[in-house]
Amino acid sequence: MATSAPAASADAFIAAPGGVDGRSGYCEATRTFRSLRPPVPLPPKDAPLSFPAFAFSLLPSPSPAHPALLDAATGEAVSFPAFRSQVRAVAGALRSRLGLQRGDVAFVLAPARLDVPVLYFALLSFGAVASPANPALTAAEVARLVALSGSSVAFAVSSTAAKVPAGLPTVLLDSDQFRSFLRSEGRGQGLAPETVAVRQSETAAIQYSSGTTGRVKAAALSHRNFIAMAAGSHALAPKPRHGCDRMLLGAPMFHSLGFYFALKAVALGQTTVLVTDAVARRGVKGVVEAAERWAVTEMTASPPVVMAMAKEPCVLEALERVVCGGAPLPTTAAERFRLRFPNIDLCMGYGSTEAGGISLMIGREECSRIGSAGRVSENVEVKIVDHVTGEPLSVGQKGELLVRGPAVMTGYVGDDEANASTFDSEGWLKTGDLCYIDQDGFLFVVDRLKELIKYKGYQVPPAELELVLQTLPEVVDAAVMPYPHEEAGQIPIALVVRLPGSKITEAQVMDHVAKRVAPYKKIRKVLFVDSIPKSPAGKILRWQLANYVQYSAVSRL
Repeated sequence: MATSAPAASADAFIAAPGGVDGRSGYCEATRTFRSLRPPVPLPPKDAPLSFPAFAFSLLPSPSPAHPALLDAATGEAVSFPAFRSQVRAVAGALRSRLGLQRGDVAFVLAPARLDVPVLYFALLSFGAVASPANPALTAAEVARLVALSGSSVAFAVSSTAAKVPAGLPTVLLDSDQFRSFLRSEGRGQGLAPETVAVRQSETAAIQYSSGTTGRVKAAALSHRNFIAMAAGSHALAPKPRHGCDRMLLGAPMFHSLGFYFALKAVALGQTTVLVTDAVARRGVKGVVEAAERWAVTEMTASPPVVMAMAKEPCVLEALERVVCGGAPLPTTAAERFRLRFPNIDLCMGYGSTEAGGISLMIGREECSRIGSAGRVSENVEVKIVDHVTGEPLSVGQKGELLVRGPAVMTGYVGDDEANASTFDSEGWLKTGDLCYIDQDGFLFVVDRLKELIKYKGYQVPPAELELVLQTLPEVVDAAVMPYPHEEAGQIPIALVVRLPGSKITEAQVMDHVAKRVAPYKKIRKVLFVDSIPKSPAGKILRWQLANYVQYSAVSRL
C-alpha cells in the first residue's frame, strides 16, 4: 500500500521567530496562526512505537478499576486488564491463525460492539491497518472501498457479511471463530505484538472521506497522527468532577471522530460506553436514557442529536461536557441547549478525516463563544489564505483554511492527483473550508468553498442561510443549494422540512430570510421536502440533493 506524501513533512511545526500575538495567535513574521494551547511534547519521531503501545504506556499501574468498555444496552463490561489480554490474544490469533502481517489492510464492516475496539487495537499493535466503513453501505459501495484500500481481509457480522466482495477472506465477529480469538492467549506466544517494531510513520488506519461530494477517497492515517492527538487529549483533558470518567460514544466507530474517540478513551483511562444497535434504534431518546443510566461525564453528539437533546425530558446530573462537531450547529440550537443544560459544557470542535482535530472548545469560558468551533488545537499551525490568489490573510479575514501539524494524514491511497491538489509544496493541507479567526483566537467555519453559490459574482455561503432558516420555529431542517440561472449564474434555493402540521408557505420562508441577509443572499425558491439526507456525522449530503433538485420541477426561476 502506498501513498504520495506531501513535499514537506506534515509533522513539521516551525518555531515562531517571535511576534506571535498572545490574544489571537497570529504571527506577523510567518503570517500564520499558532495554537494558544501549551505545546504538548511528543515521542521522538524515529522511535519505534505503535499507537496501542503508546496508549497503554499512559495508563496507571495497577490498571484502572473501572471498566474499559461497557455496552450501554446490556451492561456487559470489559475491564482494562481483560481488554489488554483480549488485544494480545486477538493479535496473536490474527498473525498465527490468519497469517496477517504488518502492512496488511483489514476492512471492518460492523456496527458498534465491544469487540470492535479490541480488534482495532489488535490490528494496530503489530502494524496491520484498520479500515472501518459504514455497515449501512451497499455491496457496490463496499466493493469500491475494498478496492480503494487494497484490503486483504474483512471483518464483518452476520448481517453485513453478504456485502463483502466474493473472494475476500472474511471473519465474522459474531462467530465462534472470532470468539475463540478472544480466548486464544498462549496459542501465539511466539508472535506477541511487542516483538514487532512498528514505526510511527507507518499507516495505522485508512478512513474514507469526501462522501458528501459523491467521490470517496481513502485517507491514510499514521500511528504518529493518532499518538499526537491522544497526547494532546491526555495532557489537556479536564478532570471529571463526578468521580469515574465515563464517555458515551455516540459517534459511529467507523467515522473518523468515533474511531479516534474509541482509541483516545483507552489512553485516557476512560470507560467507553458504547451506543450499540439496541440503543441507537431508539434514537435520541435511547441515547439520552443511556447517558442517564450510566451516569456518563462526557458524550459525543452530532448537531442533530444536540438539537434533539434540548427537547428531551431528562436529568443528566453526571454529564459535564458534550463534544459536538461534524457539521454546523445553529446558534439558536446552541443557545437552547445551554439554557436547558446550564451546567453542561457544549464543546464545539472542528476537524476532518485528513487533518485530525483542528480546533476545540476547552472549559466553560471557551464554550460560551457561541458560533465558533473553538481555538486552534495544541501543536497545530494554521493559515488563512485568499482562495484565489493564495495570499496569506490576517485576523478577521475570511479565506481558505490550511493546516500543518503532526495529526495531518500522510496522503490519499493511490491517488496522486488528489494528493497534488490537497497539499501545497510546503506540506500545508488545504481544507477547502472558508474560515476566519477572530481577535481572541476563535476559529469560525463559514462554509465549504466548493459549495459557495455564485450569484451575479457574489459568493453566497449555503451554511449561513441554513442557520437563518433554522431560526424559523416551523422549520425542522433545511438545506440551501445552487440552481442554474441564465442571468445570475446561480441562485440560492432552499429545501425545507416543515414541522408536522405546519402550513408555512414559500413566501413566508423567503420573506424571513430576506429580512435577515443582504439582498444578493436572498432565497429565490423554496422546495418543501420530507427529509434532508445527511452523513452519520450530520453533514448534509449535497450531492444527493443536487440530484433531487436536478429532477425536480422547479418553476418560476
